[in-house]
Amino acid sequence: MMLFVISFAAFACCAAARPSLSYLENHFTAEAESEEVRSAAIKRLLEVFGMEDPPAVHAHKQAPQYMLDLYNTVADVDGVTKDPYLLEGNTVRSFFDKLHSEQVEFRFNLSTVARTEKVLTAELHLFKLRPQATLTFNRHHFCQVSVYQLLDTSRNNRTQDRKLLSSRLIPVHSTGWEVFTITQAVRSWMGDEGSNLGLHVVVRTLGGSMMDLKLIRFASGRNHHQSKQPMLVLFTDDGRRRSTALETIDPNDTTATATSSLPQAPMSAPPSRIARSLDYSEEEGASFPCQRLPLYVDFEEIGWSGWIVSPRGYNAYHCKGSCHFPLGQNMRPTNHATVQSIINALKLLKSIETPCCVPDKLFSINLLYFDDDENVVLKQYNDMVAGSCGCH
Repeated sequence: MMLFVISFAAFACCAAARPSLSYLENHFTAEAESEEVRSAAIKRLLEVFGMEDPPAVHAHKQAPQYMLDLYNTVADVDGVTKDPYLLEGNTVRSFFDKLHSEQVEFRFNLSTVARTEKVLTAELHLFKLRPQATLTFNRHHFCQVSVYQLLDTSRNNRTQDRKLLSSRLIPVHSTGWEVFTITQAVRSWMGDEGSNLGLHVVVRTLGGSMMDLKLIRFASGRNHHQSKQPMLVLFTDDGRRRSTALETIDPNDTTATATSSLPQAPMSAPPSRIARSLDYSEEEGASFPCQRLPLYVDFEEIGWSGWIVSPRGYNAYHCKGSCHFPLGQNMRPTNHATVQSIINALKLLKSIETPCCVPDKLFSINLLYFDDDENVVLKQYNDMVAGSCGCH
């Protein structure tokens, strides 16, 4: 009997320690709401970056060196655009050859390019291999390389089965990348996907005779390293780009940013911690003048690091602080804000608040990432970084 009582008491104690049903319901409801908010926030962020769903993860793949070099040319280490006019359009896409033919023929799958994108320039990048030793005694010093678009004669009722796109002379003994403009072909493919039958490259001597392809060779996707594979580079504009005076000032120019007495955080500190540490004024309830503060967006924390090549994150910055009368020029006020602050200070109208501290310069950032088809894309996004703050 005593054993029963002790067991019951222990059970009662354990039951008392367990969360109540209402607590569990509230806990799971809060978690569900939190997950719902996160899901909605991520979806909205994807829309900002012009995507419906995050691309597949291609962590094992390497971005072409050309795309890495292009990214470093147009963007700084944080992805912020160095000069908005360096890039033609706002999107650069790279495609590897899908045909892998032993012949000098190439085909590229352009299905990931939206119909709304305007094709500005298309380039065929071919890596010319080092000539073989037997070529040393060859009397030819230059060869003519021509790129043709393959045509479907049955559909177009033409006698010609290919169309010349680009042709020029290159040194026979050279090695390295050769670039040919093929914009006309890509535009026709975008208009009619079924017409994309690929490209054919022909090498001739200056006399017009066919040159032995064993002597003049271009790297292929079948037998050579990925860094030398044939590649199509497409410069497009998706229509989201707009010319704005907000981007005319160099984002790296410290004189263009809003004045702030806050010290620069050391580079060794994690950016997310920097952003949180500078929020001390809000926590203490202190009032400080309008200024620019860090707001680091970490792609790893969002779960995007698997498909984004560069950057790992960027500092969007945010504007915070008061715009009380009198507004000095260091507050970068508009005339309207100055008048509003005066009306507020004189209490002429009770409903008039002080001006707001907002970004008055915005810069674009660049994202280098893999799409679903393992193509590497460089895309420029407007109005992503607060360059400076002012009272408006």
